[in-house]
Amino acid sequence: MSGEKSQGLTFKMPRLGVNIDHVATLREARKGIEPEPVMAALLAQASGADSIVVHLREDRRHIKDSDVFNLRNILHTRLNLEMSAADEIVDIACKVVPDQATLVPEKRQELTTEGGLDVANNFNKLNKAIKKLKDHNIEVSLFIDPDKKQISAAKKIGASMIEIHTGRFADATSKNEEDKYFKEIKLSTVFARKIGLSVNAGHGLNYHNVSRIAKITGIEELNIGHSIICRSVFVGLGRAVEEMKALI
Repeated sequence: MSGEKSQGLTFKMPRLGVNIDHVATLREARKGIEPEPVMAALLAQASGADSIVVHLREDRRHIKDSDVFNLRNILHTRLNLEMSAADEIVDIACKVVPDQATLVPEKRQELTTEGGLDVANNFNKLNKAIKKLKDHNIEVSLFIDPDKKQISAAKKIGASMIEIHTGRFADATSKNEEDKYFKEIKLSTVFARKIGLSVNAGHGLNYHNVSRIAKITGIEELNIGHSIICRSVFVGLGRAVEEMKALI
């Protein structure tokens, strides 16, 4: 895998985390047994996914508890469990013991995660969840906006990793707006790495915009779901994952 040098260090191009939530969304449209998220995870893994991402939401609208336990038992690649800091979900995570837990904000009425965690103003609640997860040897990442205040709070609270929310970049309606949000992500990546955090990124990334984010030195993994699952309808999941890997 190619890499680039910065300040004497060599950074590899980002890994790809494939979110399979929307395979479960399709299953739940009929409340049936197919398509099977575990099968999707195995196909993605075989096609080059570096990690599998699932969000166990409090309302269980797509991924179920059994999906998470089954994935933990069958995957050879990393399992990244997106989750709220709710006690019930933290307890489940501690039983599953994923390779990584990514704490995200969660609202019942939202279609998808709408923004990053406000770490600075929810310090005590998040600190309790992070401590419990770390006590079970689970690496903790925080999904946050590209904001120095939130990045500093993530470091202070004891996270080893952040995932920068790329939604505003992805939703930009002009080149100037896209450039503005790209700069925010780039500067936030530099700052986070400078204070010792590993950096991932994701949300809204697709086959048209991912290459630009992938070129930011220091981002270690891009987590992408919706676009890959949409593409798979036409070309198959394996090829959809391979095409995304090629772009990054």
